[in-house]
Amino acid sequence: MTPEMIGIFGILIMLLMIAIRVPVAIAMIAVSFIGTSMLVSPAAALAKLGGDAFAYSKIYSLSVMPLFIMMGMFLSRAGLGSALYEMFDAFLGRIRGGLAMATIASSALFAAVSGSAIATATTIASVSVDEMRKYNYDEGLAAGCAAVGGTLGILIPPSSTLVLYGALTEETIGGCLIAGIIPGIITTILLMITVYLLVLRKPSLAPMALEDNQTKLTWRLIKEVWVIPAIFLISIGGIYVGAFTPTEAGAVGAFLALILPVIQRKLSWKGFIEAMNQSARINAMTFIILIGGLMFGRFLSLSRIPLVMTDFVKTMEVSPYFVLAVIFLIYFVLGCLMDGMAILAIMTPVVYPIIKALGYNGVWFGVLTVLMLNIGLLTPPVGVVSLVTASVTKVQPMKVFRGVVPFWITLIVACIIVIAFPQLATFLPGLMK
Repeated sequence: MTPEMIGIFGILIMLLMIAIRVPVAIAMIAVSFIGTSMLVSPAAALAKLGGDAFAYSKIYSLSVMPLFIMMGMFLSRAGLGSALYEMFDAFLGRIRGGLAMATIASSALFAAVSGSAIATATTIASVSVDEMRKYNYDEGLAAGCAAVGGTLGILIPPSSTLVLYGALTEETIGGCLIAGIIPGIITTILLMITVYLLVLRKPSLAPMALEDNQTKLTWRLIKEVWVIPAIFLISIGGIYVGAFTPTEAGAVGAFLALILPVIQRKLSWKGFIEAMNQSARINAMTFIILIGGLMFGRFLSLSRIPLVMTDFVKTMEVSPYFVLAVIFLIYFVLGCLMDGMAILAIMTPVVYPIIKALGYNGVWFGVLTVLMLNIGLLTPPVGVVSLVTASVTKVQPMKVFRGVVPFWITLIVACIIVIAFPQLATFLPGLMK
């Protein structure tokens, strides 16, 4: 059997294992081990199985991921998501659909210190949907805004997904993180415009709040939320100006996210323990997927599939945009069936060489990948962020899925804009010191 056929059978067996509910990381590791045994030798496969897990786990640049996740968990347990939502409500609550816009805006700002889509969605949804219920907002719109706002958690830095992409592709992690800033801001604005257009077309989705019930901007709110932009500017700004490496920025951000809420008496001992516990769980899941993805990528390299596919694409007389469209379609289909991290780990070793061969910028494709994954995070039947939002808010999952449909279209528009104007993703990384 040729190496290419072994690689194809390996991919099919892995997909079959995932379909029967084998954890994605275990499926990738098992297929990589068996495939390497066939392509090289069982002894070499055993040596790689034992050595790679340790070698990948101790990569210094990946230590930024636990730190950024911890940073978001500390701030979430400190209850800053609630204060953040109240502040944007004070600014936007006076216009129709203002609470829904405030949900997306507060999600974007919390994403700037979170790094996780699920953490962002959980934190903001637990506050915003109940508030919108109070003013008779449509439940689908309310939950849809919370869900789509959560996806900004892996687009706006610090993003654990962009860190993982950088590790899988060996692109600079700092550059990948900074690349998400402008597309993240543009996507946030587009989502808020979508809310405005929805309520303009159907005002019953978002009744106006009475003047007496509107949230007022107070000094208390400002004192509570200032730590979020401050931490973002210090940690991510430090990466941009070259003052910190990404790992140092993560350490500084995590320390500030711990000490400032403690000084404000917002983070209790119980909240600290919960934050550490949740951080450990998320990091364990992320790292085993990373290990499986890197091992699977090495197996694919041995099978020569990426090389063959790259050569095949080069010989095709089609537009590079057509190739991008095909990749987009594949990501969309997979997004309906599995988690975004799993798709990233499985697909990146296959499509990244093709993207580079077509002359595209690897950092730019990282941002585009996250935008494509965000659509999957909302799409049934898996739609992880949509299901988490439904669970947190006690809204029926089908209502959430219907609520995210307009925003799903907006994310596709954001993808098209980033494809048409790649400088949106590459401009800031190009200026980094």
